[in-house]
Amino acid sequence: MRYLRPAAIAAASLVLLLAAGGPGASADEAAPAAAAVPRIRPTVLPDRFGPPALRTRDLYAGAAFDACTAPPLETLRAWRDSSPYGALGIYTSGGQRGCTQPRLTADWVRQAREMGWRFLPVHVGLQAPCSELKRKPKRIDPARAVQQGREEAAEAVAGLRAVGIGEGSPVFLDIEAYPMRDPACGQGVVDFTLGWTEGLHTAGFRSGFYSSLDSGIADLAAAARAGSSPLPDTLWYARWDDHADTVGGGPLTSDLWADHQRVHQYRGNVEETYGGATLTVDRNQVDAPLAG
Repeated sequence: MRYLRPAAIAAASLVLLLAAGGPGASADEAAPAAAAVPRIRPTVLPDRFGPPALRTRDLYAGAAFDACTAPPLETLRAWRDSSPYGALGIYTSGGQRGCTQPRLTADWVRQAREMGWRFLPVHVGLQAPCSELKRKPKRIDPARAVQQGREEAAEAVAGLRAVGIGEGSPVFLDIEAYPMRDPACGQGVVDFTLGWTEGLHTAGFRSGFYSSLDSGIADLAAAARAGSSPLPDTLWYARWDDHADTVGGGPLTSDLWADHQRVHQYRGNVEETYGGATLTVDRNQVDAPLAG
């Protein structure tokens, strides 16, 4: 995961469309000088099953890390004994994962779980239609976004089951930062995420969404205010401010995803050593249900 602040960030969830009368038009005939239209329009999908029932034992509050490749079990043992972390992100599926996962098997998950680790499963698939990431070239098609989201949910469910993570667990859709110039791009991300969430709920899993606070999270917050559904059950927002909290900020106000539904990635690409084992990680603070 990478937190990249877009070159141009929308100041709000509205864009202004300017219209004026042509030369010689009277004041009565002239169009309004400015009309505000929402950046995100509401989309509502059927969600027959909704999210799985939340079990208290699934909640986790504390420190977590994510690393590009699932670490060796020996490293996890060393870190479990001496690090502040109790959970880690693992890239369980997706055609655009940045690293190979030679260790990530059902046996690896079982042994890590027995050590007491909790998991934030991550799926890295299609990216925003306007994404500028050359290393992840496959994009959401806005015309097919909902169906593509459902298809990626099915792929994510298969990835979870392959490593022994069962129903009721969350999986986080990784949408990397994108520029906020084009409302149609944000709409494509939102519709894709709604399809993703519907697909996961139908399969008995919880929906998570990871992105930058300044792009994907901003558009999901606008979708929530517009009345779109079904929205993800948990937001994992990237803001590298070195604050180990889940208070949100900016578009993620206190009324949104406020009931044990947040993960904050607050610093990235940090080299840390515990018990003689070194990893390069991103740091996270969690207040949400996890797998494991």
